[in-house]
Amino acid sequence: MEYRGLTLDRFQEDAIHSLKNGRSVLVSAPTGTGKTLIADWIVEQALGAGKQVIYTAPIKALSNQKFRDYTRLYGDAKVGLVTGDLVIRRDAPCVVMTTEILRNMLLGGEKLENLMAVIVDEIHFLDDKDRGTTWEELLIYLPKHVQVVGLSATLSNLKQFADWVSFVRDGPVDVVTEQQRSVPLQFSYLSVDTALANPQRYREIYKRKGRSSGAAKFGKQNRGGSGGRRRRPQRKTTHIHVFKELQRFDLLPYLYFVFSRRDTERLARSLGEQVRHSLLDDPEQQMALNDALDEAAGNLGPALAPDLRALYGRGIAFHHAGLHVQLKALVEDLYERKLVKVLYCTSTFALGINMPARTVVFDGLSKYNGTTMAPLTTRQFMQKAGRAGRRGLDEVGHVVIRMDFTEFPENGPLLEKYARHDYEPVRSSFSLSFNSIVNLLESHNLDQVREVVDKSFLNWNLSGKAKVHLEKAGSIEDKARNNRDRKEADKLRRRAAKAEGRCWSEFEKKLGYLQQAGYLQDDLTFNAGATVLANIQISEIMMTELILSGELESLAPNYLFGVLCSITNELSRHVHHNFRPNKMDKQVAGMVRKVRESMLVTEAELMNGARQDFDPELIIIGRHWAEGDSLQELLMMVNSDTDISGDLITGFRRAKDLVGQLRDVYRDQTERVQMLNALIHSVRRDEVEVVD
Repeated sequence: MEYRGLTLDRFQEDAIHSLKNGRSVLVSAPTGTGKTLIADWIVEQALGAGKQVIYTAPIKALSNQKFRDYTRLYGDAKVGLVTGDLVIRRDAPCVVMTTEILRNMLLGGEKLENLMAVIVDEIHFLDDKDRGTTWEELLIYLPKHVQVVGLSATLSNLKQFADWVSFVRDGPVDVVTEQQRSVPLQFSYLSVDTALANPQRYREIYKRKGRSSGAAKFGKQNRGGSGGRRRRPQRKTTHIHVFKELQRFDLLPYLYFVFSRRDTERLARSLGEQVRHSLLDDPEQQMALNDALDEAAGNLGPALAPDLRALYGRGIAFHHAGLHVQLKALVEDLYERKLVKVLYCTSTFALGINMPARTVVFDGLSKYNGTTMAPLTTRQFMQKAGRAGRRGLDEVGHVVIRMDFTEFPENGPLLEKYARHDYEPVRSSFSLSFNSIVNLLESHNLDQVREVVDKSFLNWNLSGKAKVHLEKAGSIEDKARNNRDRKEADKLRRRAAKAEGRCWSEFEKKLGYLQQAGYLQDDLTFNAGATVLANIQISEIMMTELILSGELESLAPNYLFGVLCSITNELSRHVHHNFRPNKMDKQVAGMVRKVRESMLVTEAELMNGARQDFDPELIIIGRHWAEGDSLQELLMMVNSDTDISGDLITGFRRAKDLVGQLRDVYRDQTERVQMLNALIHSVRRDEVEVVD
C-alpha cells in the first residue's frame, strides 16, 4: 500500500486498515518509525468527509510543529491552533491543540458532534505525575462515536493499557505494534581509553585495562597504594574528545544530550572556542546560514548577541527550555535546515519534535527528577536514542555513550537493561483536580461522578487486583482447615475492599476538604468558593483564596500581574536578583505570603502531593513586564549563568492565562473585565506572542 508516494510499512498498513473499519487504534512503535503518518492519514480522511479532526500533543512545541506541517499540507483555512498562548481558527476542520485544552472543552460540555477522530500523540504521557490525569479524563469524556488514534512509545503492558482504553471507549481498540526501526540503531561507547568502540570491544578493554588497574577507584583523590606508590589520575573523557572522534568517522550532525541547562550552554561555547572555523563544508549551506543569521539579527536585536551569532555561524548551538523563545525557534529552524552540525540539548528536544540526527550522544545516563538524580528509564533513553538515524539519508543511526571506566560499573547494568528493551509499564497517576471536581459536580450527580472515577485506569487496575484477592480468598475458604486459613482469607478480602475503594476514597477526601473549606455546602450546592474555583485551573486553591480575600481587587493591574507571576513560576536557586523591593512590593509580597502559608493552601498542597509556587521576586519582575519593560531590561535585573528568558516568558504566559481565568470569574462586572482585557493585551506583546 502506498500513501503520499511512500510504500507503507506493515504496521502502518494494519493501523490504517483498522481505522478504515471505523475502529480506534493504539499504535506503539519506536521513535522515528513513522507513527505520525497514520495520524496524517486520518486527518486527510476526516477533511475529505467534511468532518472535524483534532490532534492533541503534550507540549506546545509539538503542537506548533504539527500546525505548521498541516497548514503547509492543507492550507490556512482548514487548520487551526489552540494552545494556552494562541487561538487561530478554533472552528477549522483540523485543529491542533494541547491535551489540556481538549479536556477542558469536554469538561465544559462541548458536544463536538461533527468530530470524527482525535489523535492523542504521546498517549503514554498518561503516567506523568503532574499531568497524566488529563489524558485519562480526555479518554473518559470523549463521545463514543469518536475514533481515537493513540500514538505511543513502546510499553511493557501495552495489552493491559489497550484493554482499559477499550473498556473506557466501550468499543474495540486495535493494537498495532512495530519493533523494528526503518533505520536500525548502532550503539557505541566512547572514552579516552577505548576511543569509539562497540559494547563488546569496550568491555574487553575495560576487563584488561580498566578493572585490573583499579579504574573504579580513579574518581577518588590520589592515594598512596601498596608500597606507598601514588596512582596516576585517570584522564577524563570530555565532549571535545567526543567531537573529534565523531568528526573523524564522519558522524556529524549529532545531538549531544546533557541534563543541565547550564551544561548545554557551557559545552556549546567550549566547543565553539576549540573550533575556530565553520563545520559546514558546503559553501551554499554556509551562505544560507549567514543569510538566516542576518535576518534573525534584524528580528531578535540584542537577544542574538555577537558571541551567539559567531557560535551559530560555526554550525554549533544549544537548546533548552529556559532559552529565549525566539532563539529557541531560530535554533530549531537552523537545525531542521541542516545548518547546525552539533547541538547540545536537554530532554525537551527529544519529545515529539521530528528532528533526527545521524548520531545521538549521551553525556550521562542520569537526570534530576525533581527530588534527586535518577537513572533514565528505558523509555526515556530510547526516546532520545531514537532521534539517531535519518530515514532516506542514513543506513544506521549511531548512538554514542560518553563513558569513562569509572562510570562503567554503574552504567553497565543500565545499558544492558536498555539493550534488552526492558520497557517500563504505563501506570496511572489519576487524581482529579479540585477544579475538575467542582466542574463535574456542576453538571453531574454523585453517581455519575463515581462512574467517571471508576473508569480511571488506576481504578480499573485496582479492581483487577481486588478480583484476584477475592478469588484467592474464596479458594482458601473452600479449603480452610483452621482459623489461620480463615484469617488469611479475611485479610485478602480487606485488601480487595481497600483496593476497590481507593480512588473513590481519595475523591471523597477532596470533596470533604471543599466542604470544610466552605466552598461547597453539605448538599453540594455551590458557595462563592466553588463558583470561583470552577474557573481556576492554575494554582487552584491559592488563586481562589486570593480572590476570596478581596485583596486582588485593590491592586493596580501591574501589581496584579506581578502577583500572578509569583504564584505560577519560581526561578532557579542559581538565579540572583540585583534589585531592591520598594515599600509597595514588600506589602504585596506579605499579603500573598499570608495566603500562601494559610492552612487551606498548605492542606491542599499536601492533598495534591504538589508544591504551590511562590517567588516574591517575580512580583517585581512581573509588574515591570506589565509596565512595558523589555525582556532585555528584565534580564539586567537578575544574575544567572544560563539564559532564563524562556523561563520568564513561560511564567508570563501562565500568568496571562490566569488573568483570562480571573476574567471569567468577574465576567458579570463590565469594568473589571475591561481592565483585565487591557492587562492581557499589554502583557501578550513581543515574545509572549511567538509561536515557538
